[in-house]
Amino acid sequence: MDIAAMSTVMSMTAVKQAASIQVLNMAKSQAEVMGNQMAQMLSQSAPHPTSGHSIDLKA
Repeated sequence: MDIAAMSTVMSMTAVKQAASIQVLNMAKSQAEVMGNQMAQMLSQSAPHPTSGHSIDLKA
């Protein structure tokens, strides 16, 4: 394999590796956002601590 072909192969490998890293970073970022949204949703859906202790009845 000559130097030009070797250089091309190495360059393509570097580009593929950089693209893979970018995809992983985007997936990580999206997972962090979804995790934060899930935590916020769970904290908002918690029942009020004092509601449900008594029932008003009319006969």
